[in-house]
Amino acid sequence: MYRLKYSPFAAVLAAIAVPLHAAEAPSSLEQVVVTAPTMADPPTVVTDPKAPRQPIPAHDGADFLKSIAGFSVIRKGGTDGDPLLRGMSGSRLGILLDGQEIYGGCGGRMDPPTAYVYPESYDRVTVLKGPQSVIYGAGFSAGAVMFERDLKPLVEPDWALDGSLTVGSFGRNDQVVDARGGTPAFQVRAGASRAHADDYEDGDGTKIHSRYTRWSTQAAVAWTPDTDTALELSMAHSDGEAAYADRGMDGSRFSRDNLALMFERRELSPLVEKLWAQAYYNYVDHVMDNYSLRDQPLANRFSAMNPDRITTGARIGVVLAPGEAWRVTLGADAKEDIHRGRSAMNRASGDAAEDYFESLPYEEDMRFRQFGVFGEVAYRDAGGGRTVAGLRIDEHAAKDGRRCVAGMFMNGMCMMVPANQTRGETDRATLTSGFMRYEGVLGDTTWYAGLGHAERFPDYWERLLRDEDTLNSAFLSIKPEKTTQFDLGANWTSGAWSGSLSGYIGKVQDYILLTWIAPSRVRNVDATVVGLEADSVWRFARNWRATGTLAWVRGENYTDDKPLAQQPPLEARLALEYDDGTFSYGGLLRMVADQHRVDVGSGNIVMNGQDIGRSPGFAVFSVNAGWRPRKGLLVTAGIDNLFDRTYAEHLSRTGVSLPGFVFPADTRINEPGRNLWLKARLALD
Repeated sequence: MYRLKYSPFAAVLAAIAVPLHAAEAPSSLEQVVVTAPTMADPPTVVTDPKAPRQPIPAHDGADFLKSIAGFSVIRKGGTDGDPLLRGMSGSRLGILLDGQEIYGGCGGRMDPPTAYVYPESYDRVTVLKGPQSVIYGAGFSAGAVMFERDLKPLVEPDWALDGSLTVGSFGRNDQVVDARGGTPAFQVRAGASRAHADDYEDGDGTKIHSRYTRWSTQAAVAWTPDTDTALELSMAHSDGEAAYADRGMDGSRFSRDNLALMFERRELSPLVEKLWAQAYYNYVDHVMDNYSLRDQPLANRFSAMNPDRITTGARIGVVLAPGEAWRVTLGADAKEDIHRGRSAMNRASGDAAEDYFESLPYEEDMRFRQFGVFGEVAYRDAGGGRTVAGLRIDEHAAKDGRRCVAGMFMNGMCMMVPANQTRGETDRATLTSGFMRYEGVLGDTTWYAGLGHAERFPDYWERLLRDEDTLNSAFLSIKPEKTTQFDLGANWTSGAWSGSLSGYIGKVQDYILLTWIAPSRVRNVDATVVGLEADSVWRFARNWRATGTLAWVRGENYTDDKPLAQQPPLEARLALEYDDGTFSYGGLLRMVADQHRVDVGSGNIVMNGQDIGRSPGFAVFSVNAGWRPRKGLLVTAGIDNLFDRTYAEHLSRTGVSLPGFVFPADTRINEPGRNLWLKARLALD
């Protein structure tokens, strides 16, 4: 039976993931984050992934992001949910790890990109909302999320160590360590994390098939000959396993290997402010099976599938300062993405299934190539306002290597699906994206208005399904998606009050919509999206503050005169917090409205990620407390879902019938009941 395996590459990284000297210690330990941080610069949100959060997230990127207004998650159980920003999921939302794009391997989105993200191993998470930049990648119509690590020059030898330990209900047990240090000429950074949770129970005490174990190691060495130059080589390995309540298989391998080289040079001349270049390699090796994490499979038929994905890419850019008020960014990026797979179905045992698929060569089913050039110009006027505009042009190509359409090739034939008529064909497109935004200052208010356009090449999952009309391959018939969106917002401060408000309205031509009523198929429709996000902070007394956030989105499928499928309901959060520097206390009330705007059977690229009907609203109350006994030490504790409510998110997947579990197979998967947790974080320098 397959279990977690440690490759030689992993062993090397694990050996060096020990406390080392660090470049810069954290300046402070933050209080518990219970609502989204306010917008930093329009339209950007920046937050610290090491800070404790409530409700406590699973140790992955999607559950971390759901604390930010505008994000929601398609839940499948304990971990590895699929994130949405403003109701948009999949490749509409860019996920970048230190500037690198990463994709999952599973055809059913068991492992979205955020499944390979370990948030606490990063120093900063930056969210750019809407099509308001062209620097970070192609087709990001919803926005982009950057998980980033710092590399700063040292003027003298220095070190730092940051670590945390988390325990909680349902067997929760996490450990994270991050160490860095060096001299003015050389720096080293290494870290490791491990997270585990057992099956959780909902508010009624019903056990949900949801346990997981995840671990990661990463290391980097940098040469910094002076304060303006850096050359860094980094590598990482991670793996894990996760049980899912929404499908007939679990994930028994989530292996990722990464290697990256980055160069940066600042202040080359009065004109050239910064020059940077990066090359990277990401390999994802994923295994799903029906025997490693669950009881005896149905009819004793042991099956496993092993997709993998190889992504290589490079980026280069320069920032120019032709005048004091001007900044010009020019650059190019390219990547190649290869998806392959192999499988073993209906074997006599788990060992037999593993031995069989590992004896097979991988077979390539799709290959993608992209090359793009981009430029952004920013101008700051005498009144403090700023105008930003950008344009990018991308050449895309996708080659179809599948033998079958939306199915499996076994024993020399396609199983209950047609043979693929587009096998060997290549789809090509030249796509253009751009934006223009003005940021103004009026007293203590910063406001912005931007118009953006993003053209998105159909991704792997959208090309897998059948054409709506022919019921054969949609690989060549599906059109690129084109989003034009207007964003308007403001950040403001007035005495004890501060906050932000943003709204958007977008027209999506050729929106790619999936239908999961058999036979599953894909087509283009025209859609409109409109939404609103707001947050406010009131510091009404010394050491006290009240915080609130609101997120609302409404999508319309104009082709069918229906609501756009898989849209999150209205959500609001209210928090009351006390913090005197030594002790802190807080409470969070999360309120979610009912959702009656649905299109049953339609949805997104998550396997069977479809509307199943209306959902009721709910409210959940949580509390937390913190203690800073000394500098560099923070202990926090909390109770999520204090009143043990039984509820499910509107976007949660439906469960499946599993041996040993009584959860109904035709209803949404419920969230955890009352959850107690304790976290200690130590920062040394």
